[in-house]
Parts: sequence; C-alpha cells; structure tokens
Amino acid sequence: MKRRKDKRRIIKMGTRKKVHAYVRVKPTDEFAYEMITFGEDNKSIDIHIKKDGRRGTVNNQQTDWSFKLDGVLHDASQDCVYDTVAKEVVAQALDGYNGTIMCYGQTGAGKTYTMTGTTENYKHRGILPRALQQVFRMIEERPTHSITVRVSYLEIYNETLFDLLSTLPYVGNSDTPMSIVESPQGIFVKGLSVHMTGREEDAFSLLFEGETNRIIASHTMNKNSSRSHCIFTIYIEAHSRSLSDEKYVTSKINLVDLAGSERVGKTGSEGQILKEATYINKSLSFLEQAIIALGDRKREHVPFRQCKLTHALKDSLGGNCNMVIVANVYGEATQLDETLSSLRFASRMKLITTEPSINEKYDAERMVKNLEKELILLKQELAIHDSLANRAMVTYDPMDEVQIAEINSQVRRYLDGSLEEIDIINLRQIQEVFNQFKVILSLQEQEVEANLRRKYTLINKNDYATITAVQKAGLVDVEGNTVGETDGQGFGLGIAPFSAKPGKKGKIKKSYKDIPGALGKKDGLLSPVSGKDGESISTSRTQLLSSSKEADVKDVLSRDREASGSEPLASDSPKEDSRITRPATPPPKPSAFEEFKNERGSEINRIFKQNKTILNDRRKKASETAQRINSIKKEIDTTKEALDVQKNFREEQGEYENKGLMIIDEEEFLLILKLKELKKQYRGEYQDLHDLKAEIQYCQHLVDQCRQRLLTEFDIWYNESFLIPEEMQASLKAKGSIRLGLFPLTKLTSLVRLKMMRRNLAKSKLQSSLTVPTRSLSTMPE
Repeated sequence: MKRRKDKRRIIKMGTRKKVHAYVRVKPTDEFAYEMITFGEDNKSIDIHIKKDGRRGTVNNQQTDWSFKLDGVLHDASQDCVYDTVAKEVVAQALDGYNGTIMCYGQTGAGKTYTMTGTTENYKHRGILPRALQQVFRMIEERPTHSITVRVSYLEIYNETLFDLLSTLPYVGNSDTPMSIVESPQGIFVKGLSVHMTGREEDAFSLLFEGETNRIIASHTMNKNSSRSHCIFTIYIEAHSRSLSDEKYVTSKINLVDLAGSERVGKTGSEGQILKEATYINKSLSFLEQAIIALGDRKREHVPFRQCKLTHALKDSLGGNCNMVIVANVYGEATQLDETLSSLRFASRMKLITTEPSINEKYDAERMVKNLEKELILLKQELAIHDSLANRAMVTYDPMDEVQIAEINSQVRRYLDGSLEEIDIINLRQIQEVFNQFKVILSLQEQEVEANLRRKYTLINKNDYATITAVQKAGLVDVEGNTVGETDGQGFGLGIAPFSAKPGKKGKIKKSYKDIPGALGKKDGLLSPVSGKDGESISTSRTQLLSSSKEADVKDVLSRDREASGSEPLASDSPKEDSRITRPATPPPKPSAFEEFKNERGSEINRIFKQNKTILNDRRKKASETAQRINSIKKEIDTTKEALDVQKNFREEQGEYENKGLMIIDEEEFLLILKLKELKKQYRGEYQDLHDLKAEIQYCQHLVDQCRQRLLTEFDIWYNESFLIPEEMQASLKAKGSIRLGLFPLTKLTSLVRLKMMRRNLAKSKLQSSLTVPTRSLSTMPE
C-alpha cells in the first residue's frame, strides 16, 4: 500500500507472524467428556465420534479429529480470557500497531458474552469494555504524549451498513447511504460517525448507546441472538508533547462480534428470522472463502468484495495488524457438527500470516516550524563563520536577475579568455556559475545545429522512410554510412554510386589507399583487389576488423601505414624489384601456406583461430548442457514412476476428500514439488541449449568466412609470388595501366601474350620497310 511521503509512512517492518487462534468452550451440564478431550499443554483439543452402525460393515467414516491452537479456554473467567487474548494487542496499539480481535462460532455459543459481557455483574465484563479501560489507563501512564481516542460502532445487518451511534442528538441525519471506500490510507466507511472520547466514562456511554441499538431476536437455540455483525473500532493517535518531534503514530483496534452461524433445522427459524439467518450464513461463508484464499500462497486474488463484512475487514484480515480470533463452541454431543466447523475455521485462520508494523505520520505544521527554526540557526552560524573569516559582505539570500546576469557575463568572459578566474563567495554562486555554464553550452549546441542545418540536410536515423529514399539515390550505403565516410581508422565504409564521375577520385583514393597495403603487401607486390573480388574482400575485411580487439586493429593499421609510407609501389621502383630473389621452382603449397600464415596472413589467421576457439567453447558448453538435460529427464521419469506408485497406492487404500479438497500424504506431496522443480530446471536448461545452438551457428558462419578469406588471400599471394613468369612481371611494370592482382592469372597471361605478339609483329614490319627489294637491283641499267 503506497503512502504519501509528506503525510504518512509505515516504518519498522516486523517479521511475519501467524494469526493467533483460541477456542473458548461454553460451560454446560451435558458436556461430552467421552467425545471431547483437551491436551496436557492446554493448546490442543481432540474430538472422537463413534461410527454409525447403520452405514454397514464397510464404513470409511472419519471418527477422530485433532486441532492444534494457541490456547483452549475451558471454564475460564472473563479476566483470564482478556489477559490471554486481548491484553497484548491493546498494549501494542498505543505504540502504533493495528489490532483486530474477532469472535466466531455458532449461535448461542457465547460470542457476545466474550466480546461485550453483561452489565449485571462488573466481573462479567467482556473484552470490549476491558480494552477501553486499559487504553485510558495506559494514557495516564504516558504523560510525555498527548493521546486522543475516537470510537465508532458499525453494524452490518442483511448486507446493509448501519451506524449504531447515529441516534445521538449531535449526530446529524444523512440521507446518503453508507458505503465502504478504499483509499491509500486504508479502508474506511463513508458516512460512519467517529466520536472523540476524552474520558473512560464517555467511551462507555457510547458503547452502551450502541449496544441498545443492536438488532437481536429469539429462537430455540438462543433467547438473545445477535442478528447482525458488529465492529467496534477504537482509533488512537499519539503525539509527543515535545514540539521538536514532528512524528506521531496512529493505530486502530477492531473488535468484531460476528453473528452466529445457524442451522435452520435446529433453530426452527421462519419469516424475518429465516431471512436474517440466510444473510448471516451467506456472509460467514464468504468470510471462510476469503480466509481459505489468504491461507493459500498460490492464490493471487482474494475475494474481499463478495460481501460487506469481508470488504470492511480487508485491511484487518492478513494486513499489517496483530490479529486474534476466538472460536466459541458448545461442549454438548448434539452440537459436535457445529463445533467441528468452528474449529476448522480457527485452524484455517492460523494459516494466515500478518506483518505488523508501526503506522507513523508527520505533523506538517510542526515540521514547517522546526525547519524554519533550523534555518534561522544555520544562518546565524554562517554569519559567525563569515565574521571570523573577514567575509562581512556575504549574503545567503536568493539571487536576483541583476546578479544572475552578472554571473552570466563573467562566465562568457572566462570562456573567451578575457577573465582569468571567477571569484567564488558562497555556495549559491557556485551553483549559479554551473547553471550558466549549462545555459551557454546549450546555446552553443543550438547554434552549431542551426549552422549544420543551413549547410547540410540532417537525417534522423530512426526515420526509415527517409533513409530508404537516400539509399536508393546512392547517397548512403545499406548500413547508413555516407559515401566515402571513414570509420575513424582510415577505412572507407561507404560504396560509391555507379553514377559517380571517375575523374574526381582524389578524396576517395585517400580513404581507400590503405586497404591493399593492410592485407596485400608481400615483398613489394600488391594483392589483387578489383571488381567483385575486391568488393567481397572489402566486406569481409570490415567483418574481421569488427570482431577483433580495437588495440590489435590500431596496431595492424599503424604497421600498414608505415609500410605503405616506406615502401614505394612496384611500378615506380624497378630497382627494388630486381633485388627480389625468386626460387627456380615454386615451393610446395603446404610449406608456402605456413609461411603465408606467419607473415602476410598473420592477422587473418589470428582472427580465424580466435573465432575457432570461441566456436569450440560454445560446442563444449552445448554438450555439457545436453548432458544435464538428459540427466534431468531421467530424474523426471523416475519421479513420475514413484508418483504413479503413490497415486495407485492411494487409490487402492481409498481416497479422502474434505469439502472438495483431495487429501494426500506428505511423501506424495514432496514428490509433486520435486517434479515441478525438475520440470522448471528442464525448461531452463532447454532454453539455454537453444540459445547455445544459435550462437554455434553464428560462430560457424564466422569461422567459414575467415577460412575462405584465408584461402583466397593465399591463392592470390602464391600466384603472384611464384607462378607469374618474370617476363610477364617486367611487361606489367613497363606500363602503369595494368597492375598485379587487377585480373586473374589466366586472363593476365593471355593479355601479356597478346602484347608480346603485337610487339613482334610491329618489329617485323619495321625490318621489311628498311630492306631494299632484290627485283629492283636486277632492273637497274649498267
């Protein structure tokens, strides 16, 4: 329940405790001693019924019951009942704990006598007048607190609310029907009058006034039978007389006298009395349903709104209060059925747990006065410190607009460099200086954004329609990066559109020049990056870099840049190419592959091994999870078999139901709990295995991608280093239009051969033009 911080809160949460349940046996001359026995500790009651011989030889009738309670009050006086049941609850109420005391039982069992008592004899007073007397006596013992007491008396008759104190002359008549209202402060009855009582005599007068207005009737079981449920509430509010303490506590004590349950066959009720009995039994049935729901921890909903009784006691049943129930029973053999019903109800009440806590509020007026007094004292103390430190001009009042404008000017001059430092006088000035820094920063951000909007068109990353349109226009790539945009490490992530002009490539060249050098530099040769192959290599390069560590990537890039800056291109340095020694025959591919992995392909090989290690780890975890799932499944099957054996044994022995609830032994119950926990573990492990399989599939994809990239790079390096003839390399170096790696090896060979054929043909034509024909020599004159 939420509390407003400025008005009320609950503190000192106590430990959860069970509801206390007592049974009071009505004294009678015909007490069934052979059927009802009490335990030696006076906290248990056993009931034995002889089997009915008319049911035949096979008779599964239950004959023995045993109930464990907090106390059995047999032949107990009113003083003993009050000291046992109510004294502690009332004492804690003055400390801020709510309390509820309820009397339950069949009609004529002594509920009203226990709660109210009789007026003929002073010793026969019940719980209610004794509680009032204890409250006022404890108030006299606490002179340090100002305690106010208020009371109200509510009657629920035929599901209608009545105020038993409305007949007082100073209580005005109200035509609005009473209703139960729920609020953050709790449950209260709208229209119920609450009366201030400054003395014990005034409280007793209100109690007697309400008792005279109660509705009673006579039938065969009880001459003065209560025909309604009554709730007498004592409201206590304790303030400390010390003005510095703004906290105070509140509490309430609900004293509930329920109408007795009736069996129409025994009472012989007719007419209006029968109608009243119907409403009484119906409301008590709803009360029992709410008690069963509160005792079942698996139940999320408790049906408090089914009747007015349970709705009015919502914050008392299982709430933050001390709760006690007194089950009043007959001790006669003819009333054993009703006695068993009352004892079952008391046993169910013991299953309910409450969490008593102190209800603490704050007096707003006292709090404001205390804060004002503290503020004055703090200002005086600051003035003393300032005078001792020779700071007489310091003020601690809120700043006006002129002072704020002056601080803004100082901050601007400090940012411009015209002011070296800002003089700090007090805390308010420090806070205002930081505030002005924030204001100036916000203005600068707005100016920058405005300038960007004037020069560029800004696109929101969450605006998918605009991003799609820009991608179709070729301005950004599929990942949302602009064309030619770099990732901060020299790699261009954008893809140029097909409509871009090839002439302007200075800026793009600056972004992409390091890509071949990073992975394709080996003894002055460049790796082939062109066309679709280059595009796929660039993509895989980006994926590999994203999976490696940032420090390793920066290291590789720095080495690539140093290498690209120190080593010239192959076409520009023929002298260095002449130094390269080349073996007569190509080395075997396995040994060349090991050399490639250690030198030029070391980065790709490292990422490949790292991804493979992650993949093996995920596979190992998946295998361990699968083994756990199999073991859990075997244990589930074993538990099911044991549960089936228990169930078959129960069916053979005969099942026992109590009001529709199946009764099972403890061993079967533990097996059911174990099976439920095993199924929960099985579902959790299965979900983990499903997630691991998805991770394995993704890691396998990365490993395959790295392996394919490693093999592709090796083939390119091997072909360039060992398979291209030297004359082809020399012809390639002679012209700058064709570079190594620009075309596949087969196409490159055909192009070089065609070039050599053309050169030979041109040489033959030149020789023929310079040679004189022999036929001309023969025809010359002598």
